[in-house]
Amino acid sequence: MALCGSAGVGKTTLAQALARRWGVTYVEEGMRRRLQKGLDPHDLTRDQHRALLQELAEESHSQATAAIQADGGVVCDRSPMDALAFWLHYGFVYDPPAETEVLVRREVERCSLFDLILVLPWGALPLADDGVRAANPWLQLQFQCLVEGLARELLPEERLATLPKSITSQEARVAWTEERLGALAALPSG
Repeated sequence: MALCGSAGVGKTTLAQALARRWGVTYVEEGMRRRLQKGLDPHDLTRDQHRALLQELAEESHSQATAAIQADGGVVCDRSPMDALAFWLHYGFVYDPPAETEVLVRREVERCSLFDLILVLPWGALPLADDGVRAANPWLQLQFQCLVEGLARELLPEERLATLPKSITSQEARVAWTEERLGALAALPSG
Protein backbone atom coordinates (compact mmCIF):
# COMPACT_ATOMS: atom_id res chain seq x y z
CA MET A 1 0.00 0.00 0.00
CA ALA A 2 1.12 3.56 -0.64
CA LEU A 3 -0.37 6.71 0.86
CA CYS A 4 -0.53 10.06 -0.87
CA GLY A 5 -1.56 13.61 -0.14
CA SER A 6 -0.16 16.93 0.90
CA ALA A 7 1.91 17.58 4.00
CA GLY A 8 0.00 17.38 7.25
CA VAL A 9 -2.72 14.95 6.22
CA GLY A 10 -1.41 12.17 8.48
CA LYS A 11 0.42 9.96 5.97
CA THR A 12 3.39 9.19 8.20
CA THR A 13 1.35 8.40 11.31
CA LEU A 14 -1.08 6.14 9.44
CA ALA A 15 1.62 4.45 7.34
CA GLN A 16 3.68 3.62 10.44
CA ALA A 17 0.61 2.28 12.27
CA LEU A 18 -0.40 0.08 9.34
CA ALA A 19 3.14 -1.26 8.83
CA ARG A 20 3.39 -2.17 12.53
CA ARG A 21 -0.04 -3.78 12.53
CA TRP A 22 0.65 -5.84 9.41
CA GLY A 23 4.29 -6.63 10.23
CA VAL A 24 5.64 -5.22 6.98
CA THR A 25 8.27 -2.63 6.13
CA TYR A 26 7.45 1.05 6.40
CA VAL A 27 9.12 3.16 3.68
CA GLU A 28 9.54 6.71 4.89
CA GLU A 29 9.37 9.81 2.78
CA GLY A 30 12.92 10.55 1.65
CA MET A 31 12.51 14.32 1.44
CA ARG A 32 11.51 14.68 5.09
CA ARG A 33 14.68 12.88 6.15
CA ARG A 34 16.79 15.19 4.00
CA LEU A 35 15.05 18.31 5.33
CA GLN A 36 15.56 17.15 8.91
CA LYS A 37 19.27 16.73 8.14
CA GLY A 38 19.45 20.35 6.99
CA LEU A 39 18.74 20.33 3.27
CA ASP A 40 17.36 23.67 2.13
CA PRO A 41 15.67 23.16 -1.25
CA HIS A 42 16.00 26.90 -1.90
CA ASP A 43 19.76 26.38 -2.16
CA LEU A 44 19.36 23.96 -5.05
CA THR A 45 19.69 24.92 -8.69
CA ARG A 46 16.87 23.91 -11.00
CA ASP A 47 18.92 20.97 -12.29
CA GLN A 48 19.78 19.87 -8.74
CA HIS A 49 16.11 20.05 -7.74
CA ARG A 50 15.11 17.99 -10.77
CA ALA A 51 17.80 15.42 -9.95
CA LEU A 52 16.64 15.29 -6.32
CA LEU A 53 13.02 14.60 -7.33
CA GLN A 54 14.19 11.78 -9.60
CA GLU A 55 16.47 10.42 -6.86
CA LEU A 56 13.61 10.42 -4.35
CA ALA A 57 11.32 8.55 -6.75
CA GLU A 58 14.02 5.95 -7.50
CA GLU A 59 14.84 5.53 -3.81
CA SER A 60 11.21 5.00 -2.81
CA HIS A 61 10.59 2.53 -5.64
CA SER A 62 13.75 0.57 -4.84
CA GLN A 63 12.91 0.37 -1.13
CA ALA A 64 9.30 -0.64 -1.82
CA THR A 65 10.34 -3.35 -4.27
CA ALA A 66 12.92 -4.75 -1.84
CA ALA A 67 10.39 -4.73 1.02
CA ILE A 68 7.78 -6.58 -1.01
CA GLN A 69 10.34 -9.22 -1.95
CA ALA A 70 11.50 -9.57 1.66
CA ASP A 71 8.23 -9.19 3.60
CA GLY A 72 5.52 -9.81 1.03
CA GLY A 73 4.19 -6.31 1.69
CA VAL A 74 5.04 -2.69 2.30
CA VAL A 75 3.46 0.57 3.41
CA CYS A 76 4.93 3.67 1.77
CA ASP A 77 4.62 7.18 3.16
CA ARG A 78 4.35 8.55 -0.39
CA SER A 79 3.14 7.06 -3.65
CA PRO A 80 4.40 7.33 -7.22
CA MET A 81 1.53 9.81 -7.78
CA ASP A 82 3.20 12.12 -5.25
CA ALA A 83 6.44 11.95 -7.26
CA LEU A 84 4.54 12.97 -10.37
CA ALA A 85 2.68 15.74 -8.53
CA PHE A 86 5.96 17.17 -7.22
CA TRP A 87 7.32 17.17 -10.79
CA LEU A 88 4.35 19.22 -11.97
CA HIS A 89 4.19 21.37 -8.82
CA TYR A 90 7.77 22.54 -9.27
CA GLY A 91 7.27 23.39 -12.93
CA PHE A 92 9.26 20.66 -14.67
CA VAL A 93 6.26 20.10 -16.91
CA TYR A 94 7.56 23.10 -18.90
CA ASP A 95 10.71 21.21 -19.83
CA PRO A 96 10.69 18.91 -22.86
CA PRO A 97 7.25 17.23 -22.91
CA ALA A 98 8.82 13.87 -23.77
CA GLU A 99 10.60 13.84 -20.41
CA THR A 100 7.33 14.37 -18.53
CA GLU A 101 5.62 11.74 -20.67
CA VAL A 102 8.29 9.18 -19.72
CA LEU A 103 7.92 10.12 -16.05
CA VAL A 104 4.12 9.78 -16.16
CA ARG A 105 4.31 6.31 -17.74
CA ARG A 106 6.98 5.19 -15.26
CA GLU A 107 5.16 6.42 -12.14
CA VAL A 108 1.80 5.00 -13.24
CA GLU A 109 3.50 1.64 -13.87
CA ARG A 110 5.13 1.83 -10.43
CA CYS A 111 1.69 2.19 -8.86
CA SER A 112 0.97 -1.38 -9.97
CA LEU A 113 3.34 -2.52 -7.19
CA PHE A 114 0.66 -1.62 -4.67
CA ASP A 115 -2.69 -3.24 -3.93
CA LEU A 116 -4.05 0.19 -3.07
CA ILE A 117 -3.10 3.84 -3.33
CA LEU A 118 -4.79 5.63 -0.44
CA VAL A 119 -5.39 9.38 -0.73
CA LEU A 120 -5.61 11.12 2.63
CA PRO A 121 -7.83 14.22 2.68
CA TRP A 122 -6.61 17.78 3.04
CA GLY A 123 -7.96 19.78 5.95
CA ALA A 124 -9.15 16.85 8.09
CA LEU A 125 -6.28 17.30 10.56
CA PRO A 126 -4.75 20.56 11.80
CA LEU A 127 -1.62 21.51 9.85
CA ALA A 128 1.24 21.66 12.35
CA ASP A 129 4.22 23.95 11.85
CA ASP A 130 6.98 21.45 12.57
CA GLY A 131 9.77 23.39 10.90
CA VAL A 132 10.07 20.77 8.17
CA ARG A 133 7.01 21.11 5.99
CA ALA A 134 5.46 24.31 4.70
CA ALA A 135 2.72 25.33 7.13
CA ASN A 136 0.84 27.35 4.50
CA PRO A 137 -2.49 25.49 4.13
CA TRP A 138 -3.12 26.96 0.65
CA LEU A 139 0.20 25.71 -0.65
CA GLN A 140 -0.73 22.30 0.73
CA LEU A 141 -4.17 22.49 -0.90
CA GLN A 142 -2.53 23.30 -4.24
CA PHE A 143 -0.39 20.16 -3.98
CA GLN A 144 -3.37 18.11 -2.74
CA CYS A 145 -5.41 19.09 -5.79
CA LEU A 146 -2.57 18.03 -8.07
CA VAL A 147 -2.00 14.65 -6.46
CA GLU A 148 -5.72 13.83 -6.17
CA GLY A 149 -6.39 14.88 -9.75
CA LEU A 150 -3.48 12.85 -11.10
CA ALA A 151 -4.49 9.78 -9.12
CA ARG A 152 -8.11 9.97 -10.27
CA GLU A 153 -7.13 10.57 -13.87
CA LEU A 154 -4.33 8.03 -14.22
CA LEU A 155 -5.06 5.12 -11.88
CA PRO A 156 -7.68 2.38 -12.13
CA GLU A 157 -10.62 3.21 -9.90
CA GLU A 158 -10.49 -0.13 -8.09
CA ARG A 159 -6.88 0.46 -6.96
CA LEU A 160 -7.55 3.93 -5.56
CA ALA A 161 -9.32 4.93 -2.35
CA THR A 162 -9.87 8.28 -0.67
CA LEU A 163 -10.17 8.27 3.09
CA PRO A 164 -13.29 10.22 4.09
CA LYS A 165 -12.52 13.61 5.64
CA SER A 166 -14.77 12.82 8.59
CA ILE A 167 -12.50 9.98 9.75
CA THR A 168 -9.83 11.60 11.88
CA SER A 169 -8.95 9.26 14.75
CA GLN A 170 -6.02 6.95 14.15
CA GLU A 171 -7.98 3.85 15.14
CA ALA A 172 -10.82 4.71 12.78
CA ARG A 173 -8.36 5.43 9.94
CA VAL A 174 -6.69 2.05 10.41
CA ALA A 175 -10.06 0.25 10.58
CA TRP A 176 -11.40 2.03 7.46
CA THR A 177 -8.22 1.20 5.51
CA GLU A 178 -8.35 -2.46 6.51
CA GLU A 179 -12.02 -2.62 5.54
CA ARG A 180 -11.24 -1.08 2.15
CA LEU A 181 -8.41 -3.56 1.55
CA GLY A 182 -10.69 -6.42 2.56
CA ALA A 183 -13.28 -5.28 0.02
CA LEU A 184 -10.56 -5.02 -2.62
CA ALA A 185 -9.37 -8.58 -1.88
CA ALA A 186 -12.96 -9.83 -2.29
CA LEU A 187 -13.18 -8.52 -5.88
CA PRO A 188 -12.87 -11.16 -8.60
CA SER A 189 -9.48 -11.06 -10.31
CA GLY A 190 -8.91 -10.76 -14.01
